[in-house]
This record gives sequence, C-alpha cells and structure tokens, in this order.
Amino acid sequence: MPDDAAAISVEGLSKRFGDVAAVRSVGFELRSGELLGVLGPSGCGKTTVLRLLAGFERPDAGTVQIDGRAVVGDGVWLPPERRRVGIVPQDFALFPHLTVGQNVAFGLDKRASSPARRWFGGAALPARAQELLELVGLAEFGARYPHELSGGEAQRVALARALAPSPATVLLDEPFSNLDQNLRSSLRLQLREILRAAQIAAVFVTHDREEALSLADRIAVMREGGLEQLGTPLEVYYHPRNLFVAKFAGDANVLAGTRAEDGAETALGRLAIEEPGAEAAPGAGLDVVLRPEQISLGPPEAAGADRRGRIVDSEYYGHDQLVRVALDSGPELEARLRHARAWSAAEAVSVSIEEPAIAFPAEV
Repeated sequence: MPDDAAAISVEGLSKRFGDVAAVRSVGFELRSGELLGVLGPSGCGKTTVLRLLAGFERPDAGTVQIDGRAVVGDGVWLPPERRRVGIVPQDFALFPHLTVGQNVAFGLDKRASSPARRWFGGAALPARAQELLELVGLAEFGARYPHELSGGEAQRVALARALAPSPATVLLDEPFSNLDQNLRSSLRLQLREILRAAQIAAVFVTHDREEALSLADRIAVMREGGLEQLGTPLEVYYHPRNLFVAKFAGDANVLAGTRAEDGAETALGRLAIEEPGAEAAPGAGLDVVLRPEQISLGPPEAAGADRRGRIVDSEYYGHDQLVRVALDSGPELEARLRHARAWSAAEAVSVSIEEPAIAFPAEV
C-alpha cells in the first residue's frame, strides 16, 4: 500500500433494519497509526458501523476498502476472516482454558497442523506472540490464565491477540466499559501508545465523550445513523457544527439569543459570537453556547445587573469544581472553576465571560 494511502476508506455506508435507518451514508478515511473515535448516544448507529467494517453485517449500500483492497461494494463482500481486521470485543472474550500466551497466539494460524500451532502441545510460544506480549507490557504473563488477570491486563491481552496476525486495522467496541473509573485514564494512554507503536489504524466506538476526546486523533459524532461532524477533538469541542454536537461533546450552557450588529443579545447582555451564528441575519434567533470553563465568578458588585446571581450548589472534584449559579435575570449557568474557594448556597456573586461564545441559528 502506498505511504499516503488510507488504511480504511469508507464511502456512503448505509444499513437499515426494517423501518429503522441504523446507518445513513457514513464516510471517512483513516491512515495507519490513526485512531478514530465514533461517538454518540445509545442507538445512534455507532456499533452498527463497527459491525459493517468487521463484516458481521452486510450493508445495503456503500463501499469499504481496507489496506487498499475493496471488501464491500460493487459486488464485493468479503467475510470477516478475509478482511485483515482485528477485533477487541467489549467483554474481551478471552478463552478461559488457554493461557495468556495461548490466547495471543490463537489467531496466528487457523491450521492445527502448522508450526505456529504447536504451542498447544507445550512448545515455546511463536515469536510473534511473545513480541506482542512485550508490546502490551505483559511479557512475563504468558503462563497465566485469564482469571488471574486484572481488567486492564485482560484488555491488553485482548488487544495483543487482535494485533497478532498483523491486521490492517483494529476495531474496538466500548474498550473501557468493563473497567473501573480509576483504571480508565491510565489505560487510555497505554492503548494509544500501543496502537501507535504498532502503526495500526484503529476505530473505537464509545458514548463517553471524555474517552473520545482524550484518546482519538479524530472523532466522528453520530446521531440517528448519520455523521454529524468529523474532526479533531479540538475542532469538535471548540468548533462544533451544530447544537447537538456542542452539547454532546462537552458540558454546555445554552442561552436564547438574538443576532445583533456586533454579537448576540442574551440574558447576560451582548456577547461576541462565532460562526455559524455570526452569519445569521440581524434579529434572527440564536442558541448561544458557553462552556463552563468560559465562566468565572466574582463579588456581586463586580458586574452589571444582568450578570449578577446567587449560588445554587457546587460539586468539588479535587482538580476543579462545578458551580451552579442562578442569574437574577432568570437563566441558570454552570461554571467550572479551578481555585479552591468554597462557595455557599445562596451566596451573591457576579459572572464574567471569556468570549466569544459559540452560536447557532435557533432550533425550532
């Protein structure tokens, strides 16, 4: 495959189940070493996309190329075992009666008589299996059994098994859903490093925005089977294409606004705004979005009447806190603050805004 060729190329991928359009004309390209996070709520079609790529479902329309070879479309449909795709299922699906090393080596060759399978008789593991155990940091775990592993170790064994046959791409279904919260952040970093070291294109599906933002090189946000936005984590978070993406990609304060000559009139007064709302005609209704980290608090006398309010409550997380403020003018806002001050319920405050705000034509 040429250096600049896509490891995965998807165009117009569609799938219906009865009257339900599970996937609607989805398309993207992914290069070796790149991680794509498919993000969206339950039922949006993200797992169906993964199953279509893997060959577990046949699409109604569209094409898929993997490593420069057509696997779907124009009369072609290759079964999963011929697609050079590695799968890491949600439950890891390790064989309980095989050791860690045997699990990793299982996918190397399906012919029981071949040299690559002689490890079943007690011989040393194939070099490729040992190489993958070293890559995932489990070189000394080959003789253990799955029940002797932690959740994070089991995940890395499942990944090593998927990588063993040198696939063109790896597909991961909710890779952290079965792990406790304390493990997730460190394992996200490990997973990204392993896949990049292997120079494998990977697609993972998740409904967890923190997971997608921290792990993916690009994010595909889906809704009702369609692709709402495809972009880097920074693009999706700071420059969402519509209100759905803005709200799903992160916490959002949404204010009703009206397009004014140099911004938007809101309950907070006039705010500078960015596209696409900045392209609206004067007087048009807007949905104005402020991220909680754009809002800071001060004494009530520090701002005008339209930016004064009272503390409703707060949640402290150690590294920051989320403080809810009810404005005297009506709306309630969330502010994400990094300093350690404790805020009392009903305490009078003022809010200040880091502009510009994100704005969209108001949804009817």
